[in-house]
Amino acid sequence: MLKQYLDRFSWVDFLLKVFQVAAVAVLIVGIFNSLGAAKYTPGQWVTLIFAGLAQGSIYALIALGYTLVYGILLMINFAHGDVYMAGAFTAVFLANSLAASGFLASHPVWSVLLLLLLATSVSMALNVIVERIAYRPLRGAPRLVPLITAIGASFTIEYTFRGLYGAEFQAYPIIPALDGQFLNLAGFDVPYTQIVVLVAAILLMVSLYLFIERTKIGTAMRAVSEDKEVARLMGIDVDKTIMITFAIGGALAGAAGVFNGIFRPQGVFFFMGFIPGIKAFTAAVLGGIGNIPGAMVGGLFLGVFEAVGPNLILEGLGIPAVNQLRDAFAFTILVLILIFRPQGIFGERLAEKKA
Repeated sequence: MLKQYLDRFSWVDFLLKVFQVAAVAVLIVGIFNSLGAAKYTPGQWVTLIFAGLAQGSIYALIALGYTLVYGILLMINFAHGDVYMAGAFTAVFLANSLAASGFLASHPVWSVLLLLLLATSVSMALNVIVERIAYRPLRGAPRLVPLITAIGASFTIEYTFRGLYGAEFQAYPIIPALDGQFLNLAGFDVPYTQIVVLVAAILLMVSLYLFIERTKIGTAMRAVSEDKEVARLMGIDVDKTIMITFAIGGALAGAAGVFNGIFRPQGVFFFMGFIPGIKAFTAAVLGGIGNIPGAMVGGLFLGVFEAVGPNLILEGLGIPAVNQLRDAFAFTILVLILIFRPQGIFGERLAEKKA
């Protein structure tokens, strides 16, 4: 019996289990020490949670673009973060013009709708162009080829917009109607911008889910994701369906760019899509790549974990300047996901055909 156990024993599996146990132990110690120190009040924790939900809703909108494309083509569109940048970077000039004319202050709702219309149109058109030029000719190629093409498309978009708009940082103007705090019944202050961004993003995510589940185009998208050849035999225009998928993903990324400008006005420039794009990919993996509700939940979870985690875990471990480690903390989550549950929260283990 001992010989059979030794034959099955793997040092890789053993070290992986040791790492898992150590990671859980570190998390428990950090949380216990942080809560025991009582450095933050309940109101401050709630403020962090709402900030995380607002940021997470932006990640979720971007993550939906990743998961929609993966669900149909089984590829990761690493240019998607730059599609998000294109909408946000284009709309910032309109936002500043509306602010200078006074229209933004007198008509905030119409102003935001105009910004959303412009950003979604730009990102949608750009994503469709990328699919038509960069991905469609390579649809039957080995999976590594579209991945390399996606990276090339990413750099092309970045430096094209640098040439068009310049390398200087831009900033969205403050919307006067949203420049305040929302005081809830428990006495916790939450900025209006966070409430608006969170509610608007959730409405978009719910609308997408209903669109996928209740419409003919949504049914066609689900059919193509299952089997392209059978869908084509059933009379579905596969190329058109894939184009619509890229268009929807691009529109959501453009909307996320405007919401990010409302939530965090500073830092709009040609390279702004890289970090949010990687974090949105992390959110998609967290929820289960290819799973639409999973991308929504994964984005919200990542935003909350990124906002609360450094203060809740890292401070308890005695690590200084924890707020400067938010990005590293978020990417550490991706590594832990791949170790503990590589299929994600709502994902299923891939069949051999799709693996």
